[in-house]
Amino acid sequence: MMPLSRIDNPLLAPMTLRTVRPARERGLLRGIATTLAFLAAGALPVAPAQAQSQRNPTIIRDAEIEALMRDYTRPIFKAAGLTQQNIQVVLIGNDSFNAFVADGKRIFINTGTLKQSPTPNEVIGVLAHETGHIAGGHLARMRQQLESAQTAAIVGMLLAAGGVAAGASAGSSMAGNAAAGAMTMPQEMVRRTMLAYQRSEEQAADRSAITYLNATKQSPAGMLKTFERLQNDQIFISQRIDPYALSHPMAAERIAVLSDLAHKSPYFNVKDSPELQARHDMMRAKLVGYTQSPDAVARIYGSQGNSLPARYARAISAYRFGSIADATRQIDGLIAEQPRNPYFYEIKGQSLLEAGRPREAIAPLRRAVELSNGNPLIRMMLGQALVATSDKSMMDEAVRELNFGLQREPASPMGWRYLAMAYGQRGDYPNADLASAQSALLNGEYRLARELATRAKTKFPLGSPGWLKADDILNFKPPQEAMRRKPT
Repeated sequence: MMPLSRIDNPLLAPMTLRTVRPARERGLLRGIATTLAFLAAGALPVAPAQAQSQRNPTIIRDAEIEALMRDYTRPIFKAAGLTQQNIQVVLIGNDSFNAFVADGKRIFINTGTLKQSPTPNEVIGVLAHETGHIAGGHLARMRQQLESAQTAAIVGMLLAAGGVAAGASAGSSMAGNAAAGAMTMPQEMVRRTMLAYQRSEEQAADRSAITYLNATKQSPAGMLKTFERLQNDQIFISQRIDPYALSHPMAAERIAVLSDLAHKSPYFNVKDSPELQARHDMMRAKLVGYTQSPDAVARIYGSQGNSLPARYARAISAYRFGSIADATRQIDGLIAEQPRNPYFYEIKGQSLLEAGRPREAIAPLRRAVELSNGNPLIRMMLGQALVATSDKSMMDEAVRELNFGLQREPASPMGWRYLAMAYGQRGDYPNADLASAQSALLNGEYRLARELATRAKTKFPLGSPGWLKADDILNFKPPQEAMRRKPT
């Protein structure tokens, strides 16, 4: 796990980069995933690459990075006709280069992809490729193909089983062994058929990505550079790989097609704007500051001296590993240079909050909320700071900020927990129980959620909004296996 947090929930610690692994997200990566990384020979096409490698993927929440991803994808989604689909880009805390889709509503991208991509154009190319999968309906069609393949496999195995029975009745061990071996043949044929189908979808996504980039007047050069880098990684194992056992086309073949399409684009030589490149550099610096040791930060940014990204990475590293006084001094220097950057104020508030100085964190967090146009993640951090003061005079503001944040981020268990604490300090116990029930529900603690909702329901007037919300929780039907699991 990356050293962003020692806990799993998004708001348990007031971090700009927050890690999320709530119980209800354990099935997050189910479905047919497609990846940019090359699967190992023999890997099944029906398994999400990251779900296989890490059963509990770490989801990262960060206001600044998510805003940048929205700006990267907005024109791409428009070109693909997906502006009404409310597609989200979800950050996975993993240093490998990878991106995939799993449900048609979310694009998952590893933080390693962001750190390893020096230009916005390279990340935009990755996102355009994944958008091609969503716009092409590849997940739904893959499921249809899978259903057909499963039927074919069942028929094949039944026929092979008949051969086994015939061999056994004839008393021929050779015939029986041959028939038993034949039982695996339909499965292998189906597997290769599915892999071939998935390779065709990958190629279709590549072509769609080029189309979207052309439509938005962006260069496909970054996308081509990404696959050239992947080719260099694959060249060392290409002699040992059966190309028909891969879910993706071989890199050389893929690059040959992509290179032809990319160089035909009239926008091939278009560069990222300086403003976008600057934001990209700051995003990468933030990730390095949070995920690397101070020595690594010094090594990575030592040659950049007093550049803004270098100072950003060092300031984050200082508050995580150094003294709060030094961190505050460095962050104040950043604020002096860009006084309207909301994320500098957010970092300052976060560092003070984590240092056990919530009252001092409130002013910079209020400023961050103002400059970010009320970003919900920052509003919930402000609410957390207000709650942490234990000052009852601040609880009305805490309730307001947390409720505003939860309206746009209703799936934050810790947001609900801090809201429960704020209500509790105000003496509003029915709403405290209701917010606690919502938090427990999101954490997969279904029995606790029902107990809290039952208690809350008795305290609200019949038919009131609180009563109805508690009743909704009581009527929620969780998975049976989750009900059997003891709350943790």
